[in-house]
Amino acid sequence: MKLLTAALLTGSVAAFAPSTSHRTSGTQLLESKADLETLAKKLNPVLGYFDPLGLADDSFWGQSKEATIGFLRESEIKHGRIAMFAFVGYIVHANGIKFPWAMQLDGTPFPSVNSAPEAWDQISDAAKWQIILFIGFLEYYREVASEKHYMRGGKPGEFPAFDSKVIPGGALNYYDPFGWHANRSEEDKANGLVKEINNGRLAMIGILGFLAEGKVEGSVPALKGIIPAYAGEPMAPFSESIFPSL
Repeated sequence: MKLLTAALLTGSVAAFAPSTSHRTSGTQLLESKADLETLAKKLNPVLGYFDPLGLADDSFWGQSKEATIGFLRESEIKHGRIAMFAFVGYIVHANGIKFPWAMQLDGTPFPSVNSAPEAWDQISDAAKWQIILFIGFLEYYREVASEKHYMRGGKPGEFPAFDSKVIPGGALNYYDPFGWHANRSEEDKANGLVKEINNGRLAMIGILGFLAEGKVEGSVPALKGIIPAYAGEPMAPFSESIFPSL
């Protein structure tokens, strides 16, 4: 839940107005609407291509349609990943599971709660700032350190490794720190991405269902009596009450 909130709040300015100065190399791999239609068949052969708002036909911020598609692809993959974290995190909190060590340097333990929104409500402003600034740094690094920007033909969802300038003593591949995927074939990676996108879509629906049922009992009939009630304000992270002390 913390990751979901932070990610939604801290998209860097560069993400919404990419410059043409991003480093590029080799052949540009800009995706077209036809590529989306092909991918849609792999993702859901029954539904197929579904874009009722016509976003793939738009041109965001005066960019090309291909650049806009790159932005949309990156956004979906990113939000799907965060939603998967949030979905699991919500289940963990709903079952009263928490880390046994202290949450903060002053010895403050992780809060004992039965829902993820309550956990956010009870952590300190300092902890919230730490979460938001860290995710903000990851967003910024993704924008400026990629060899090829996702709106300029780069691969959507790919996170650049931290080189020795960022991590003293050596590089760190944030996506694959243990090298488990180094020898996977391109076909296997493509199949894995299809599964990831589908899982991310389901997780986005799932976490919103959890939040809705927690606030309005019966709003998601299948979850009635399963999701703990939440008496607070689920949209508080998007209001002035995110930091009550300010």
